[in-house]
Amino acid sequence: MPIDAEKALAAEPRTSHISWDHKDVQLYHLGIGAGARPDLADPAVDPGELRYTLESRLQVLPSFATVAGAGTAMAGGLSAPGVDIDLAAVLHGGQSVRVHRPLPVKGGALATSKVAAVYDKVKAAVLVLRTEAADDDGPLWTSDSQIFVRGEGGFGGERGPSERVAHPAVAPDHVVERPVRPDQALLYRLSGDWNPLHADPDFAARAGFDRPILHGLCTYGMTLKAVTDTVLGGDVTRIRSYRSRFTGVVFPGETLRIEMWTAGNQVRVEVKAVERDNATVLGDTFVEHS
Repeated sequence: MPIDAEKALAAEPRTSHISWDHKDVQLYHLGIGAGARPDLADPAVDPGELRYTLESRLQVLPSFATVAGAGTAMAGGLSAPGVDIDLAAVLHGGQSVRVHRPLPVKGGALATSKVAAVYDKVKAAVLVLRTEAADDDGPLWTSDSQIFVRGEGGFGGERGPSERVAHPAVAPDHVVERPVRPDQALLYRLSGDWNPLHADPDFAARAGFDRPILHGLCTYGMTLKAVTDTVLGGDVTRIRSYRSRFTGVVFPGETLRIEMWTAGNQVRVEVKAVERDNATVLGDTFVEHS
């Protein structure tokens, strides 16, 4: 089989030095819709949006950790020893980020990445790719990417934990809608995720889609920004961790309906595609905060 679970798990962690500055942060924020909120009279100069777009006021949304250093843990993990798969069979199944302190606007870190788990879902395999980043002052973040590889299951491995949580029985406390621009995938990919699934119609067709789809991590970032702006007063330093399961695809040009339930220091979230009868695209999504 193309995935040798034993070899992948036994491989030595990969380390790399990564760095970023305000331009990388601003590009990422623009890629997830900063400065383009339709509910604001003039979003490009709105003080709340300038915290994501203007270098003199800049803060860093913790989901930036998924692209810091102009790349992703997914890219490195998919070339790890024991992993030999077709990108057309790959979908991002879920993502979590835990920040140990606020991320700096300009910084560098030693990123250590490894395959933390390989699960057998019978018709597919799931790789858990873990990256830990630290600088001279200590740990910065830990991120896990769950990568779903179609056709690579059935090897007799552990099935893995179930992360599904019952749907809330009450109406959400907050609901916002965020449009996905037609060119949003083209902009977002400039932060380092070059998978042609998000730009090349021919490649998307080979993967079974009518047209290129939005990066799951773009939806992930858009959602965290919406929660931060709606529940946390726009203060990214209050975020402690963020995890989500990608339950469906998003197409550029669609509208995201983001539903939020607040309880203590946690926000439960579900995200739906409005134009497709509110099909759920992010489920089992939680933001832990101070």
